[in-house]
Amino acid sequence: MIDLHIHTNKSDGMYTPREIIDMAYSNGINKISITDHDTLDAYTIDLFEYAKIKNITIIPGIEISTRIGNTKFHVLGYGVDIKNKKLLNEIKKLRNSRKIYLKNVSKKLIEYGYKVNIEKLESIKSVTKAHIANDVISNINNKEKLLNDFNHIPSMGEFIETIMNNGCPCYVKKNTLAPKEASVLIKQAGGKVVLAHPVAYEYENNMTKEEILKVALDINADGLETVYLYIDKNNRLINEIDEWNKIANDNNLFITVGSDFHKTDEKKPLIGLNNYDIDISDVDIHKIM
Repeated sequence: MIDLHIHTNKSDGMYTPREIIDMAYSNGINKISITDHDTLDAYTIDLFEYAKIKNITIIPGIEISTRIGNTKFHVLGYGVDIKNKKLLNEIKKLRNSRKIYLKNVSKKLIEYGYKVNIEKLESIKSVTKAHIANDVISNINNKEKLLNDFNHIPSMGEFIETIMNNGCPCYVKKNTLAPKEASVLIKQAGGKVVLAHPVAYEYENNMTKEEILKVALDINADGLETVYLYIDKNNRLINEIDEWNKIANDNNLFITVGSDFHKTDEKKPLIGLNNYDIDISDVDIHKIM
């Protein structure tokens, strides 16, 4: 059992790296990758030693936020050298751009009528849209405004896609890398490149499968994250695993499996996707490692 897309509290996950190891162990998962956004901070000597005690293999990973025009893409890197200076320098720049983004988007959200706990958010080293959206949604002072805008208290994803994304009232462009730049960065750090959750771009960016595949091929990706269950902003579960497996196989791209786990949720996949009956027999871990 494997799961190669997990987040910790070093980015926008809820749990510590050690707690993730414990949860993976409890779920019967023996190979994982922590792929925090634009940071490798989860990877410490202590974590590798603790994982070894639990008989869990860790493949060092990262999820780099990128953009082509106004369309965002997430690029996964596996087996990267976590001490690679160029990689560390570039992701430090990305984290700094997140701080600038926080300042600018908070200003827009406040002007739009929401309360934002900027001081709390500034304390997060790798702050994300998820952190900001959760801060707004969980603030009781925003309840009336949220009900007025949504007629209910929205989920994090719904808030981001309605208020913060491109074309929305509080959209702010964030300085970031192009997908090809992230791919080159990962490969020079000894890693394998995988385009994260291609199914998401269909529903968030209205892209065709052909357009998404072209992005993967243009960045010289090694694989696609095809074994992935997408939950849309209306909390609908979308399973296109078979279609994406075929696309990957037809284009000589290896396939990976990821829960994209951030926190325990009623519907979203748990670590290992073991709250769903998912076939991962096509995943060849040797190609990834």
